[in-house]
Amino acid sequence: MLEKCFKLKENGTNARTEIVAGLTTFMTMAYIIALNPNLLTGFGAEGAAEGLWNAVFLATCIASAIGMFVMAFAANKPFAMAPGMGLNSFYATLCASIVGMTGMTYVKSYQTCMCIILIEGIIFIILSLLNVREKIVEAIPAGVRHGISPAIGIMLLNIGLGSNAGVYSSSNGFSSPFYVMRDFFGALTAKSMKEAIGDGWREIVLVAATMFIGLFIIIALAHKGVKAAVILGMLCASIIYWAGQAIFLGVNPFEGLKTASWLPSFSTMASVTLFKLNFAGLVEIGWTTVIILIITFCIIDMFDTIGTLVGTASRAGMLDKDGKMPKMKEALLADAVGTVAGSLTGTSTVTTFIESASGVEAGGRTGLTALTTAIMFLACMFIAPVAAIIPPAATSAALIYVGILMLSGLRNINFDDMTDIAPVALMLIAMPISSSIGHAIGIGLITYTFIKLLTGKAKEVSVLTYILSVIFLVKFFVAI
Repeated sequence: MLEKCFKLKENGTNARTEIVAGLTTFMTMAYIIALNPNLLTGFGAEGAAEGLWNAVFLATCIASAIGMFVMAFAANKPFAMAPGMGLNSFYATLCASIVGMTGMTYVKSYQTCMCIILIEGIIFIILSLLNVREKIVEAIPAGVRHGISPAIGIMLLNIGLGSNAGVYSSSNGFSSPFYVMRDFFGALTAKSMKEAIGDGWREIVLVAATMFIGLFIIIALAHKGVKAAVILGMLCASIIYWAGQAIFLGVNPFEGLKTASWLPSFSTMASVTLFKLNFAGLVEIGWTTVIILIITFCIIDMFDTIGTLVGTASRAGMLDKDGKMPKMKEALLADAVGTVAGSLTGTSTVTTFIESASGVEAGGRTGLTALTTAIMFLACMFIAPVAAIIPPAATSAALIYVGILMLSGLRNINFDDMTDIAPVALMLIAMPISSSIGHAIGIGLITYTFIKLLTGKAKEVSVLTYILSVIFLVKFFVAI
């Protein structure tokens, strides 16, 4: 049945490899299950009191799973989906702004913003069915497309070595995210760093050590051809971190499991976010503002998804000789359906996650990988406390490893052609700094277009590429 559904042999894989790949993807992105409700409810204390956190937690699991089911059965691709980072922060900020503008409660504001996400998702479904989004992918020049994968690799390295392994200290005023290369290896001396950070020093040392030991284990296992190298490396890193917590920090890493709630609060979601769309709130905001917000969400989400799909598919060898991915239409449709599901259940825009690259590297090649990850997301409604104890340091080890591998895409760049290398070079730096795949692609497109114009090669640029470049110019400089 699995063979017939997912064509495992045709894709050079098997059920065991796909399931391991799905578990690997899940472990690298499980953080979103708790982080998303934290971000979306962080601006409204009343939201927590009314059960908004629990509602968003369940919506995150359900909407992500629905998107991945479409990805698995319609597109047969190994890509995982969840509410996008960056977009969820923007959504939370927007909710808080609407509270200030209109005086409505945070929950009412939240329900109003869900209407915007619903409209965005419906637009994407229509554009996907009409092949418009697929045409947009094809309009991205080959050089820029080749640069997406290594740029995502740099972004993964930045996440792995940075905010994913965030450590906060409760003394000496150190309250910003801990970055390994800046705050640990970039410190003048260990003594000065210890004095600056205070009681967070021991945990920082533990995080850095765990992260690199996990990375080295993954590399060693992968070198020996172990298919489950990533997930085994993460498991080893987790054990090391838990032991370090117990020995050096005097912390029981499993203490929270004793009092954890294992039953999902579906009644809370039903009363707070499930189909609770506040269309009346759109009138209070003003239709001009609503239209601008819809356009903004659409642009960011569209190019984040396109970038992730193209970059990860490139690494997995899923692109044809023209740099196109088979069943791109179905893959793009999956995130549109996930977004609509998110708006109806109670979470922000659902998009394809760059952490999917970890599952691809573990051997995932079909929808069975996505299906496995989806099942784990649904299971997390009942075993969320277990997912919560996976240490960020272990996840970082996997992200760093995958990021390094994705740099290999640079070999496809023509370094003798400035119209190829200049857009890619800017994308490489823009993606980790902006934390946006879409914005980096926009900078790449604008750079490519202007260089072609100024070098007398305007005819080599397609009409749609010109249009996309103008759209990004407007977005960046007219502040829509």
